Amino acid sequence: MATLPITKRGANKLKAELHQLKVVERSSVISAIAEARAQGDLSENAEYDAAKDRQGFIEGRIQEIEGKLAAAQIIDPAGLRADGRVVFGATVVLEDASTSQQVTYQIVGEDEADLKLGLININSPIARALIGKEEGDEAEVQAPGGLRHYEIVSVMYK
Repeated sequence: MATLPITKRGANKLKAELHQLKVVERSSVISAIAEARAQGDLSENAEYDAAKDRQGFIEGRIQEIEGKLAAAQIIDPAGLRADGRVVFGATVVLEDASTSQQVTYQIVGEDEADLKLGLININSPIARALIGKEEGDEAEVQAPGGLRHYEIVSVMYK
């Protein structure tokens, strides 16, 4: 199986979700199934069906997270030494060439991406355009609104 890059923060987030699913959600759904069974006829018991569906979702998510963590290559951005190049985990300040507006993004794994927080997926068009570039370089990004030009103002590893 291929390794999946993930930041230390992202791995901790997945581990917390896994713990929540195993400790809280799993026991809650087992109780719900027991209550529904106690009501009698299971063939027409909507509560039982809903609890079994929820159990299937929880178990599937547990397997998914465990698989991701097993394949994870955990990267601590603070420990990176990439000589000013944009790499996974780097925080990049960009300036839009047409508007002169600056934006800051950190390049992260798929599960931790959140554009509102400035966390962009390593597989996104903008991240792919930035990887390997250095401070002062320009990057062209094919965005939904058309071709955008950015200048890399700074690259940080934090």
